Amino acid sequence: RTLGSKMAAASETNVQVAHVGKKKKVAPKRYWEHSQKDSKEDIQTEGVKPKRLGHAQGTRAQQRPRPVKTKRKNDIGKFVSGKKDPFPGKAPIPKEKLKQFKRGEKNELSSVTHRGLKDSLTLSEAASDLAQSQAARYNLLLPEDAGFLEGDEDEDTCTIEQGDISEAVDITSGAKYFNLVLSQFGPYRLDYTRTGRHLLLGGRRGHVACMDWHSKQLLCEMNVMETINDVKWLHSEAMFAVAQKKWLHIYDSLGVELHCVKKFNDVLRLQFLPYHFLLATSSATGFLQYLDVSVGKEVAAICTKLGRLDVMSQNPQNAVIHLGHPTGTVTFWSPNQKEPLVKMLCHRGGVRSIAIDKTGTYMVTSGLDRKLKVFDIRALRPLQSYSLPAGATCLSMSQRGLLSACAGDTVQVYQDVIGTTVRKPYMAHKVRGSVWGAQFCPFEDVLGIGHGDGFTSMIVPGAGEPNFDGLDSNPFRSVKQRQEWEVKALLEKIQPELIGLEPAKLGEVDKATWDMRHQERVERLGFDPLAKEKFKPRMKTKGRSSSANVEKRKKKVAHEDQRELIRQTVEARMEQQKEKKVTAIGQRSALDRFKK
Repeated sequence: RTLGSKMAAASETNVQVAHVGKKKKVAPKRYWEHSQKDSKEDIQTEGVKPKRLGHAQGTRAQQRPRPVKTKRKNDIGKFVSGKKDPFPGKAPIPKEKLKQFKRGEKNELSSVTHRGLKDSLTLSEAASDLAQSQAARYNLLLPEDAGFLEGDEDEDTCTIEQGDISEAVDITSGAKYFNLVLSQFGPYRLDYTRTGRHLLLGGRRGHVACMDWHSKQLLCEMNVMETINDVKWLHSEAMFAVAQKKWLHIYDSLGVELHCVKKFNDVLRLQFLPYHFLLATSSATGFLQYLDVSVGKEVAAICTKLGRLDVMSQNPQNAVIHLGHPTGTVTFWSPNQKEPLVKMLCHRGGVRSIAIDKTGTYMVTSGLDRKLKVFDIRALRPLQSYSLPAGATCLSMSQRGLLSACAGDTVQVYQDVIGTTVRKPYMAHKVRGSVWGAQFCPFEDVLGIGHGDGFTSMIVPGAGEPNFDGLDSNPFRSVKQRQEWEVKALLEKIQPELIGLEPAKLGEVDKATWDMRHQERVERLGFDPLAKEKFKPRMKTKGRSSSANVEKRKKKVAHEDQRELIRQTVEARMEQQKEKKVTAIGQRSALDRFKK
């Protein structure tokens, strides 16, 4: 043996001695793991010619690692042919599109001292910027565009009749104009679901019907044998509420009565808050009540003390309820307060109807003084004022900003009422009987009108939003998708305590100073925990703790506290005198030397 082999043998013996009893398990080799050299030696020892040498070479080729191709910096933006990309990187996003999808003002992180809070705010800002840029970039992929009705030269669009429009458009769009003759149980109130697929009708004389108005399929029809004041869909097309003469009733889509809520009596108007699962009702006795539909519990009952409440609307941005009163005032309400958030005088006569746009920025009101006014809710001031020949009884705003005003048996639709002064209506239509309710259908160019002779579906080009959010309100969702959406909506339900005028304040950083927090703590506890404790003299022996000595010691401590107060007041006076002298130097007169 050579020296190297001896040393290797010695090292092997040492390893075996050190690890006695700990035998290392070695996995058996597979047939493809044998090298070509071993296979040659085995074949030569056996005296057989190597027949499958190519197979061994193939296995060696399979074991050989493949080289990983890495892109060089100079190769970025190049094609296979060697040409450079004339537009490298992502396409730029227009600033107008970014402003359209802006998610409020950014938080000032310089004033945040907490490290964890600062990191979380930084991550949330980055996620918000990413969502804004992606929404602006993918906005190009929206398939539909909104359009409006345009007339020929010297032709007003308000003179075009519905029959001419239905004949000019395609068959599917033309079928959206129809009349339901229901003269026996009218006039009718109506409501569309948030998806715009289903229609709910409620006649004054007890007739209730719900249908899929796209396919004209009737879901249920019944007569409750009682006066109906209003009808409203709940969170989905499976349930709806009916404000009957005595109490509030809840039905399902088959017409089966689910609940009779006797706490809600003499209800006149209904509004449903979809993200809070709250049903708001206004009654003839002046009460505003909130019902949590998810648990069947009354959240709040507010006595407004403002008389009969037959005019109600909701702000879709912050879920604040707007009520109109016979005194010409409009009040804003939240279930968290017993007093109105805002009370503003809008008309000289009683308020007849209220409509709010989908952004929650503008409010349109009509009153008995025959005025139609547009208000900016942010500044609480009027923007436009129009005089109508007859006061509008029903107002409704579409998703694209069109306003419908109904007076008697006439329905007029106005375009761009908020931005400019309108001289003439965009469209007009006449129905049979007086109008009792009107509402634009979501995601459709349709205006539903309930009147004394039944129901009319009117085509209004450019009224609906052409693109819908499939995760929020999908008109073509299946039963399974509706069930999954309902579960997610219940998990993400917003509590009624968060309803307020400015919901964006919930995401802001609390910058309260230490003094403000300390003052709130004192008001909450009823005493100041950091206040200086009163001096209590220590008991001494040999007659030194007599009542006279104790009082003397208390007076000494009291004098020390008084000295600090006196010193602070004297310093403040000295500073004031110095300021007066500085200001008086430049305004001296000759008679100042006679002053004492």
